[in-house]
Amino acid sequence: MFYLIYVSNATHPLADRELDAILEASRNGNERLQVTGLLLYKDASFMQLLEGEETTVRSLLEKITCDPRHYNVTTLQSGETESRQFPDWSMGFRRLDQIEDLVPGYREFEELRLIEAEFRNEPSLSLRLLRLFKDHV
Repeated sequence: MFYLIYVSNATHPLADRELDAILEASRNGNERLQVTGLLLYKDASFMQLLEGEETTVRSLLEKITCDPRHYNVTTLQSGETESRQFPDWSMGFRRLDQIEDLVPGYREFEELRLIEAEFRNEPSLSLRLLRLFKDHV
């Protein structure tokens, strides 16, 4: 199973209705393409893990890179894994600037922006952050 994690900036802070539209389109398309994953949003930035067939995932990233709502799209990590990490989600979602109850383990990431150099310099941090929300979305 191929996976890819990227971060990007939104061209402007997105309202809930804009995020809802992105999620609906993503979930519909991903279900059809047999892609699963998780999208995090914070401070007008995204972090997303996509998993599925490699050419499909890379094609989706290209589409995201060309989307006028994104800029500075950066791949943090990609590779093969034995099985899906988010098998039940066509696209899980968490808005990190609206967390009421602290997710166990999140304090380490609480002050970091999703596009911080720490994630680029240590890509395994992004996978740890995404996995924190696996049981809390």
